This record gives sequence, C-alpha cells and structure tokens, in this order.
Amino acid sequence: MKSLSYLNKYLFKYKYHLLLGTFFVIVSNIFAIYPAQYIREAFDFSGESIKQYNLIANETDKLLKKEAIIKAAIWYGFLVLLMSLLKGLFTFFTRQSIIVMSRLIEYDLKNEIFNHYQNLNTSFYRRNNTGDIMNRISEDVSRVRMYLGPGIMYTLNLVTLFILVVATMININAKLTFYVLAPLPILAILIYFVSNAINKKSEQVQKQLSYLSTLSQETFSGIRIIKAFVKEKQTAHSFQKENLEYKTFTLGLVKINALFHPLMILLIGLSTILTIYIGGKEAIAGNISYGNIAEFVIYVNMLIWPVTSLGWVTSLIQRAAASQERINEFLNEKPDITNASNEERVIKGKIEFKNVRFVYPDSNIEALKNISFIIEQGQKVAIVGRTGAGKSTIAQLILRLYDVTSGEILIDGINIKEHNLNNIRSSIGFVPQEVFLFSDTIKNNIAFGFSKRLPNEEEIIKAAKDAAIYDNIMSFPKGMETLLGERGITLSGGQKQRVSISRAIIHKPKILLFDDCLSAVDTETEEEILKNLEHEMQHKTSLIISHRISGVKNADCILVIHNGSIKEKGNHEELMALNGIYAGIYKKQLLENVT
Repeated sequence: MKSLSYLNKYLFKYKYHLLLGTFFVIVSNIFAIYPAQYIREAFDFSGESIKQYNLIANETDKLLKKEAIIKAAIWYGFLVLLMSLLKGLFTFFTRQSIIVMSRLIEYDLKNEIFNHYQNLNTSFYRRNNTGDIMNRISEDVSRVRMYLGPGIMYTLNLVTLFILVVATMININAKLTFYVLAPLPILAILIYFVSNAINKKSEQVQKQLSYLSTLSQETFSGIRIIKAFVKEKQTAHSFQKENLEYKTFTLGLVKINALFHPLMILLIGLSTILTIYIGGKEAIAGNISYGNIAEFVIYVNMLIWPVTSLGWVTSLIQRAAASQERINEFLNEKPDITNASNEERVIKGKIEFKNVRFVYPDSNIEALKNISFIIEQGQKVAIVGRTGAGKSTIAQLILRLYDVTSGEILIDGINIKEHNLNNIRSSIGFVPQEVFLFSDTIKNNIAFGFSKRLPNEEEIIKAAKDAAIYDNIMSFPKGMETLLGERGITLSGGQKQRVSISRAIIHKPKILLFDDCLSAVDTETEEEILKNLEHEMQHKTSLIISHRISGVKNADCILVIHNGSIKEKGNHEELMALNGIYAGIYKKQLLENVT
C-alpha cells in the first residue's frame, strides 16, 4: 500500500467528490436497512393477524380482517419498493461521485506521466523498451483507476453497511449476531494469506505483459525486415512462447481467485445456516420473533456481496499497488538535463567547444576526447569522419540532449547549461541522421518545425522547394495532404530526409545542424539541395556532419574526426594538401563514384 500513497495528492484534489461519495454510500445503505425491518414487521403482523383471523367466527369480520391483512401486505410491499428505489438513486449518485473521481484522476495521472516522459533524458529511452513505457501509461494506470474507483467505492460500501447491519443485529439479539458473524474472522485470515499470493502473481503478469507489448511493437515496426528475411515463423514462435508464459502466469492468478471465491461463498452460506438454526432456537425460547429470523437472513444476504467483494477488492488493491510501484519507478526518474534559466536571449549563433570530453552514461563508451573548436556566427563548418568517430555525438551535445562529461560548450560566449534550454533548441534547425516522420499529412510534418504558430501555405511550399522535395510531393494524388504511414513508411529514404530538412528550415533558425542527412539521396539531388540551401545558410551558423566529402567540400572549415579526436582542420584545399585522412577518404569516394 505504500506505493499507493503517491495518489493521496489526487484524492485531496478531488476530496469533495470523495466526501460526497461517502455521504451517498451511507445514505444508500441506510435505505438498504429499512426493507429488512419492514419485512420483519410484515412477517410478525401477518403471523399475529392470521392467528386472530382463525379465532374470528363472524364471516363479515373475517372478510374485513382479510382485507386488512392484504392492505398491510401491499403497504409493506410499497415501502420495500420505495426504499429500494431510494437506495438505487443514491447508489447512482455514489457512482457519479466516486467513479467519476477515478476517471478524473486517471486523466490527470496519464497527463503527469506523459509530461514526465517528455522531460526525461535521451538515456532513459535507451535503457527502457517502448512497449514497457507504453504499458505503464496505459495498462498500469487502468489498474490504478480500478483501485481509485471500484476499490474505494466497494470498500466504503462494505465498511458502512457492515457497521449499520451489525449494529442493528446486535440491537436485536447479540447471541444470534455472534454466531452469524463467527465465520468472518476465518474469512479475514484467508484474505490476508491469499492477498500476498495475488500480489506476487500480479507482478509476474504485469512484467510479462510489458515484455509482450515490447515484442509486439518491435515486430510491427520491423515487419519489412521480418518479411525480407523470411522470419515470420520464427517471430510467431517467439511470440507464442512468451504468450504461453503470460497465459501460465495469468492462469495461476485465476486459479487463486477461483479457489478463493467459492470458499467465501461457503463461509457466507454457513452464516445463513447458523442464522436459521440459532434463530429458530431463540424464537422458540421467545427471545426474538419469527420475523427477526427473516430479518437476519436478509441482513446476512446483504453482507454476502460486500464481504465476497472483499477478496476482489483486495486483489484490485494488490494489483494497483504493483502497477503504481512500476509507475513510481519512472516518475521518480529525475532528468539530468534541466532548464537553468527562463530568460529569452536572442541567439546569434557562435558555438565554441572547450576541451570537451564525453562518455556515454549507459555504455561508458568514450565518444569524444578533449575536443576544442570554434564556429563563428554565420560560418559554415563541416565535420567528417568514419562511422563511430563521434560526429553525431557533437550534434547531440549542441542540442544538449546530453551534458558533457568534462569541459564546456559555449553558445554566444555563455555556457550552454546557463541558457534557456527551450530557447536554445528552438533556435536550432536540426535534421537527424535517423529521420522520424509522424503518421500525419506531409503538410503537417513540415509545419511541425514551427512551435509558436502554424506556418502559412507559402512558407510550407518554400521550405519544400528549398529541400528539393516539392515536385515529388505534388506528384502524389493528394499533394501536401498525402497521409504518411507510420514513421513515414510511404516515402522513400531520400524523400523522408528531404521532408525532414523542410521541417528544420521552415522556422528560419539561427543555427542549422545537419547530421548526415543527405546520405539517402544521390549526388545530383544532394547538389540541388545544397544549392537551394545556400541562401538559407547565409548569415546563419551551419554545421554539416557527413561521411560524404562531396557535400562538405565548399564549407568554410572542415574538421576531421577520428576516434573521438580532431585529427585535421582546414578547408578542402588545405586538407587535400596534407594528404592525410581527409584526402584518403576523398580519393576513395571518387574511385567509388567512377566505379
């Protein structure tokens, strides 16, 4: 239950819903008590009236007495119906208070988790599977809601009804009440032991369900690769194996509940038998009326569902506790990168690396070793190097997706950690190496580059033309309104990259950051894109990361990265004259193009 204490802030927020719900539960249970009393009165009245009826000799008086008995029965029947209707009405109000409260908390909790996810570092998403992340915001939150709604409602109902019924029963006959309630302590002990088993099984079920979600998500995302390598049977076998394990865990939980519920019904049934047996003896002794026996039987049956639901509610709470513990695990994750300032500085674009060393926190791989360089405002700088040299790491550090291990990065002469984080990122037009497009129209994917307003049609078209993708878009039947599949699957690799470039340049950022974004286009298209972007790059700081020399040879300065260090620096002619790493890469690529 300790993990569920996190939800107390929400219960306090919606305290009036909870208080009203509690009030309605009490009122509805008060109305539930009266029918049993009216039935007892009806039994006693009928029994006494029948005795009197049998003693009457006059037929007229007998007829009058019979009519009186029928009228009384109708009246008691009407009172029972009225009390039942009132109970039903206040039960409706109870659900409108407590169940609605649980839905409101579910809404708030999902928003809190989603917003927290967005604030967490990139390393968090490297450590955790997408399926597990999704499962905690969907399945786990749903189980928590069951505790906040039905769990609380049925617990309140049990407590209030138990107090009202037991108090009434003791007031009638304490001895009979003792025998009727004797099986309940056994039930409480049984619940204590079974709830522990339910908790363990629930945790196993949730973990396996998260793994299943991850496996399904990866399978659907990589379906083209699976089909290309003819791995459908192997993938289906893997899923079947994990699904079988999930079924085993779930059936284990079902078996516990299947054994638990009949035992509770048996104990409640024992109470009914004791009521009739002990009640009969008490009635014969004259301590209670025969109507009281009927009243006690009704009271026992009134307690059947609340006491039976105790096991179900216990299961709900245990599952919710296990789910909330998983949710808390992520909510307690603190982002290492935080916004230190809300000041809106105008970013000019000067970037400086001072003895920057970076080690990836998850893998402990040293990506950069004492890197130092300066990119002046408006300068076009390129970074080249072989795969794994550390080129993309530089882009991620400028975006502050990670913080440096040692050294510092300065933007306009100020440490990047002292800048407004959102201001820095919104001033950068970033085109990643791995393109991601949303399942939306091409138009909206390009417009995504704007954060504060929606761009007009002319701005979208211009950005598409500058990225040399406009003609391709207009060749589609629906043009800009063409819907993309998941991750832009309906476009080719080169088309996706050019849409991504359009998205980056549409808001006219102060810094342009291209991370090997032209690798999927041919040399001719690459030259067209770079030519179109020339006027976009004017008076803007541009950093082009590439493994292909053809796209960077016109840069003002080229940095050659090798094993995390800058090995060469200069323009194209200067680096060719050195006849070193850069010249070797260039000659090799020329040879490949000729071939």
